[in-house]
Amino acid sequence: QVQLVESGGGLVQAGGSLRLSCAASGSIFSIDVMGWYRQAPGKQRELVASILTGGSTSYADSVKGRFTISRDNAKNTVYLQMNSLKLEDTAVYYCNALVRTTSSGPVFSFWGQGTQVTVSS
Repeated sequence: QVQLVESGGGLVQAGGSLRLSCAASGSIFSIDVMGWYRQAPGKQRELVASILTGGSTSYADSVKGRFTISRDNAKNTVYLQMNSLKLEDTAVYYCNALVRTTSSGPVFSFWGQGTQVTVSS
């Protein structure tokens, strides 16, 4: 099995910054994609940013220019640097990883437990 452990959430004022981390461990052969999703109260979970093994990234339009995703492949860890935070960024942030547990096996999706990010005025 694979476990994802997130850290770095908290309370921050609008305009401030936070950095989220997510470390994957367990039966990992490779991680094809790592990403961050978020879910605000009463809303569906949405993709915030994702990063491939080779470093290619994609972002939701709402966070472009403010958030930066990065990963350390040696540590199976993904980061989300969040700057210029807005009230509407308040949500539970979830880490996701698309993992191969063997070289020829299928890809499995794993989720972290979520970390709360609250932006105050």
